[in-house]
Amino acid sequence: MSTTTEPTTASTTGPTTELRTDPRAVARAALRACGVDPDRPAPPATSPTTGGAAFDVVSPLDGQVVATVPAAGAADVEAAVAAAHETWLRWRTVPAPVRGRLVRRLGDLLTEHREPLADLIGVEVGKIRSEALGEVQEMVDVCDLAVGLSRQLEGRTLPSERPEHRLSETWHPVGVVGVISAFNFPAAVWAWNAALALVCGDTVVWKPSERTPLVALAASALLERAAAELGMPAGLNRTVVADATGAAPLVDSPLVPVLSATGSERLGREIAPRVAARFGRAILELGGNNAAIVTPSADLDLAVRGIVFAAAGTAGQRCTTLRRLIVHESVADELLARLSTVYSGLRVGDPFDPATLVGPLFSAATHDAMRAAVDEAVAGGGSVVVGGERVAVGPQRAHYVRPAVVEVPAQLDVVRRETFAPVLYVLRYREFEEALALNNDVPQGLSSAVFTRDQREAELFTSVVGSDCGIANVNIGTSGAEIGGAFGGEKSTGGGREAGSDSWRAYMRRATTTVNFSRDLPLAQGVDFGSGAA
Repeated sequence: MSTTTEPTTASTTGPTTELRTDPRAVARAALRACGVDPDRPAPPATSPTTGGAAFDVVSPLDGQVVATVPAAGAADVEAAVAAAHETWLRWRTVPAPVRGRLVRRLGDLLTEHREPLADLIGVEVGKIRSEALGEVQEMVDVCDLAVGLSRQLEGRTLPSERPEHRLSETWHPVGVVGVISAFNFPAAVWAWNAALALVCGDTVVWKPSERTPLVALAASALLERAAAELGMPAGLNRTVVADATGAAPLVDSPLVPVLSATGSERLGREIAPRVAARFGRAILELGGNNAAIVTPSADLDLAVRGIVFAAAGTAGQRCTTLRRLIVHESVADELLARLSTVYSGLRVGDPFDPATLVGPLFSAATHDAMRAAVDEAVAGGGSVVVGGERVAVGPQRAHYVRPAVVEVPAQLDVVRRETFAPVLYVLRYREFEEALALNNDVPQGLSSAVFTRDQREAELFTSVVGSDCGIANVNIGTSGAEIGGAFGGEKSTGGGREAGSDSWRAYMRRATTTVNFSRDLPLAQGVDFGSGAA
């Protein structure tokens, strides 16, 4: 293990780097480009707010307020749900391929506005430019997927045991889909849900994070524009910027049969029982504590590239961020030396600077959590290999930090918890079965990876006795999932699935139909109930 034992997150290194981006000016121009009034940024007219309260939007770039958005209260959210239900009564009868035209036009508008949308993501979240543009592209990709699905929402015809009978399953729109999204992917998570829900014949009520609502307002405005251009109903998506109290009707209303929520495990434990109490469906995308195993046969050049992006990308603020690295003892020293060199050279700074690879932490609370986690790991016998120090960029109200690598002697309690910050814990192993056990020995089960050139290890990792996560990758990191595959996890990650594969079924209800075209009435299972004549 490294000889460094003192946590370094409290210090600031190097001279202060200038922050050249003006977040407020960038946000105003981007809102205007997307059809939102920058002086009074608010949801479309289909989602009015009446409470009078407001949320300040603080950019992590400089810690300054860039906009103020009216807050929706519980009455506003309840009204939005009721209105969305009324709109659904009409929308469900529109043929699915026609509904697909709306999503196709939305995808076109997202493409046309990719730059201002990425600007808003950069200002609100602090993502570097390529990642902000990547989030917009993810929205476009899921629109493409949904358009294809609009002609493939297939049912099934099954053989009946009764002569001259047809047995079939069909899928129908379910109603209003509630979407609660988190700050770190302020628009893409909505698109995963909304694009599928709309082609499935549902309407949407979206509660974005009240800390990152601007890109939500922009995306909502573009969807309203798409509907207007095609002569389709207004208010198919209703956006409500609310806190947890204000959003209560979205969780509790029987008019919301499906609720998709992305956030912490605490959020899931709060809302899941409430949705279940009314027999609704909850799609939960909660915490991740993702691990990668590096075996003796691994291509270390490839592994380093995959590890660094997965662990340091988005400043460690993805649910799929790599948080645990399980390395065979024979390659651990070399791998740690390589990681130390790469981490030391990571450009931390203004996310609008093309040379930057790591932007700011989202908030002071994130920085405090990172410091506390590193301190706890060191107290438990761990050692800081590299990073963790604060980097001076612009005003001290912002929190720029070099991602940290911390070697630990065992899977400590702090390692088994998710810390939503760029801290990568390193553990050594001897036998592959030991590595698999470490991978699975956490409450969460979202993403995982193995770097190996041994086919047996790769097959074991992806088999029933391997990783217990919803995502199990080979020779690629834990983050950066594609739209075509279902996205989600197991255990305290929540168990929901979004995006590709057959995830669309979560937004519909299934009906089994038996049609008797015979002149008789045979009963299933050979039951004889006589002629039935009076």
